[in-house]
Amino acid sequence: MPTDSQPPTGAQPPTEKQPPTESRPSTDRQPPTDSHLPVHGTPSVHGKPPADSLLRLEDATVRFGGRAALDSVGLGVAEHEIVCVLGPSGSGKSTLLRAVAGLQPLDAGRVLLDGRDQAGVPAHRRGVGLMFQDHQLFPQRDVGGNVAFGLRMHGASRAEQVRRVKELLELVGLPGASGRAVAALSGGEQQRVALARALAPSPRLLMLDEPLGQLDRSLRERLVVELRDLFGRLGTTVLAVTHDQGEAFALADRVVVMRDGRIAQSGTPLEVWQRPADAFVARFLGFENVAEATVADGVAVTPWGKVPVPPDAPEGTRPLLVRPAGVRLVPAGEGLRCTVTARTFRGTHVAVRLQPEDAPPLEAACALRDAPDVGDVTGVEFDGAEIAVLG
Repeated sequence: MPTDSQPPTGAQPPTEKQPPTESRPSTDRQPPTDSHLPVHGTPSVHGKPPADSLLRLEDATVRFGGRAALDSVGLGVAEHEIVCVLGPSGSGKSTLLRAVAGLQPLDAGRVLLDGRDQAGVPAHRRGVGLMFQDHQLFPQRDVGGNVAFGLRMHGASRAEQVRRVKELLELVGLPGASGRAVAALSGGEQQRVALARALAPSPRLLMLDEPLGQLDRSLRERLVVELRDLFGRLGTTVLAVTHDQGEAFALADRVVVMRDGRIAQSGTPLEVWQRPADAFVARFLGFENVAEATVADGVAVTPWGKVPVPPDAPEGTRPLLVRPAGVRLVPAGEGLRCTVTARTFRGTHVAVRLQPEDAPPLEAACALRDAPDVGDVTGVEFDGAEIAVLG
């Protein structure tokens, strides 16, 4: 339970779990749509980050017992950019967030904010806001007291505190809630109060650690849209950590996927979705139709037979991804003969699991009215537009 002597903004961290417990990304794979895509973004960052980034990590390294939790990571976050870091348990994403916040010292490398090296700068002097998954609200203080905490720590006058609290509560959709008890709030309302408190001191950088992880799915989906709109209106620079790919794709200008303490891929949501960097990223995003293939002259030889690939696809032996939408069901006498072993309703479509006679399983996506039954035999053909040759 936080106390007034333990600022929830990051100066006193909660006990860190090593590694943090995280779940596999949702297998309900809905590609980013135009309504979810950012209107601006920063190109993928590889190697040394741009010198004009608000936040820069240069060869950031953290070791726990000889294991590198961060392994020479280079990352830049531009002013007003929203970057979401994804990765499985133990990939290093939570360690990255803590290193930026000043809660975890680096063994090598640098963290720079506005070009200034943060070595030796304590968490409460870095000018960053940090919002944890469990909110860490002060139960003995009302909503207004929680939101005003950072303002008091920065010496704001009483009048300024009252003005700022009122402004922020209206901004997060809780007008007039200043006098309410924290215990009387719903989970979604507590999340909004925690966000208002993190924003109150006008941090240069706002960091979110699984910000919506404790909320039910429908509330998460609604709030992630509200958060993106809010950050856009405020021009807030955000670095967020989440295990939920749908949440990251809806919120971020740029998605960073981590693996074993390193960045596996960095790009806009659409870039990462359409062109995963490798088989690991593709499988992490929930794609199952990944196999080694030999590519030449616009055709790939795969365990499922020959399939078409885009004309600009790199040639040679490479991993290949067939998106479920690219697995077309045709009459049993045509294409690759498969047996339906499972079907799962996904809301917008049905995921159909198919077992060829002498090849790895496939997953197809089709409309409910067109979905075959378990045990049915069907043919499969492949749509080259939904096939990606990976690096």
